[in-house]
Amino acid sequence: VQLQASGGGLVQPGGSLRLSCAPSGFTLDWYAIAWFRQAPGKEREWVSCINGGDGAYYTDSVKGRFTISRDKTKNTVDLLMSSVRPEDTAAYYCAQGRGPLCQFSAEDFDSWGQGTEVTVSS
Repeated sequence: VQLQASGGGLVQPGGSLRLSCAPSGFTLDWYAIAWFRQAPGKEREWVSCINGGDGAYYTDSVKGRFTISRDKTKNTVDLLMSSVRPEDTAAYYCAQGRGPLCQFSAEDFDSWGQGTEVTVSS
């Protein structure tokens, strides 16, 4: 099981960016999928999660700015980042849960994709 995160890049403060998480060899529909991020010198941080029923959860620092969604036609889970801030700069990773319920710790996720770098800078 492999996941591939994509869509990162350089974005100006206040701008938007859409990250996408795509699996290899299975469908994402039933599983909870989460986004984590890790800034240089910091621990990996849980950012958002979408459960098997498409309920969405966010860490406080991104509420109202980020939107997680599931695109069943493309078999992806996307993270739309809006009103980005320099403190959003990090490598972003997607991870598959062990079932349909969202968890909030990296230890509860089995499959991880390679990260995609997001840099927020003017």
